[in-house]
Amino acid sequence: MSDPVVYDRNPAEIELEPGEYWWCSCGRSMTQPFCDGSHEGSGIEPMPFVIKEKTTVWLCNCKHSKDKPFCDGAHNELPDDLF
Repeated sequence: MSDPVVYDRNPAEIELEPGEYWWCSCGRSMTQPFCDGSHEGSGIEPMPFVIKEKTTVWLCNCKHSKDKPFCDGAHNELPDDLF
């Protein structure tokens, strides 16, 4: 399994409708923060999550959150050379 690619230091603030979503956990997707299948061969799988009512969320783009797929501020602790 390879390490995830840091896509961005800042989380993605997105208003989501109710439904099931697939968060990109590998950092390779061209449709960040959602999966587009680019993880194939990386050993990293996307993470499904469900939104029950229309809401604004902050999805992790650094791929290091301990509260995946949501941002927990982990990007503030990462070294600058990862970005």
